[in-house]
Amino acid sequence: MALLPIAEAQARLLALAGRTPVEMVPLAEAVGRWAAEPIAARRTQPENDLSAMDGYAIRFADLPGPWIVIGESAAGKGFAGTMAPGEAVRIFTGAPMPAGADTVLVQEEAARDGDRLSLAGEGPAYLGRNVRRRGLDFAAGDGLIAAGERLTPALIALAAIAGHATLPVHRKVRVAIVATGDELVAPGAAMGHAQIPESNRIMLAAQLADLPIEIIDLGILPDNLGALTRAFAEVQADLLITSGGASVGDHDLVRPALEGAGARIDFWRIALRPGKPMMAGRRGDMVVLGLPGNPVSVFVTALLFAKPLIAHRSGAADPLPVHRTAILGEPLPANGPRTDYLRAALIDGKVHASAIQDSSMLRTLARSTCLIVRLPHAPAAKTSDSVEILDIA
Repeated sequence: MALLPIAEAQARLLALAGRTPVEMVPLAEAVGRWAAEPIAARRTQPENDLSAMDGYAIRFADLPGPWIVIGESAAGKGFAGTMAPGEAVRIFTGAPMPAGADTVLVQEEAARDGDRLSLAGEGPAYLGRNVRRRGLDFAAGDGLIAAGERLTPALIALAAIAGHATLPVHRKVRVAIVATGDELVAPGAAMGHAQIPESNRIMLAAQLADLPIEIIDLGILPDNLGALTRAFAEVQADLLITSGGASVGDHDLVRPALEGAGARIDFWRIALRPGKPMMAGRRGDMVVLGLPGNPVSVFVTALLFAKPLIAHRSGAADPLPVHRTAILGEPLPANGPRTDYLRAALIDGKVHASAIQDSSMLRTLARSTCLIVRLPHAPAAKTSDSVEILDIA
């Protein structure tokens, strides 16, 4: 069976399912999610001309003064009257400009004696100096947030000041996670001969934590076809992620168990290192991802497939991870027929691949800050060559 290129596998995976349903959520719950619809301003900001400085509202044509101070304008409580020529109003940052005023004389350049105001510096250089004009930020009806744009803290603040208390987003993705293998025990539990602590579920949950998800932890399941089939048939989720049992050995039972539970496998085996045995398919509306068992393979396949799928289902316009370039700190050999993701770290501005790339070594992964991406059949690379990387820390 030919190995599937990564880009084709990603495209086929995203095509397996659409977005989750749309819901309206309060602003505080929308951060980190993706806008399900375009968001337009419901008001103009600022709604009035405002002072950008503490000082005095004047008419530019009245320079160089003097003026008579007739009142005060503060934020939230403007001056109610209209200024006549030769008059000024004490004003504070963020306060509305009085009718008749067009410029602010900053207080450092003003001298006041009772109600009499005179110029004590150079004064404003042009009409409108130190004034924030109505609609400087945006006007009512302006498009502010595009559908598919991730809602950052700044965008949440923008939506708030634009008059929104809630935003349309896609429902959180329900993600069921299970580890398979007779050799696995819970972290910290007593271990028998040839057993090891299970680490993939906690790593996956942490790796996906920045996404809008609800985790369903199915625990550790044994290498038993009946037990696996029953569990896969009963789970109700948008996405089922398994780790382990995805290869072709006698104890690799995930594929037959998924098929026994009614899933249709769409593809299996990727031109990827580490992570070649990954599989993907559907059972009804639930997408299933069968990841390998080695921890580094789980991390890489989750980065390339699970996270983009969740982002896609959550409404992301651009769900795939973004590569950037870095300069090699030492040479790399020519690559083979699969895309290789090498654990690496950026040190003094250059990227250095770890000496050992065994997919079972979590310590190496934990000390890496990025993955060097080596395309199939890439030629040997020299020190100071530019390479593609994916940031992971």
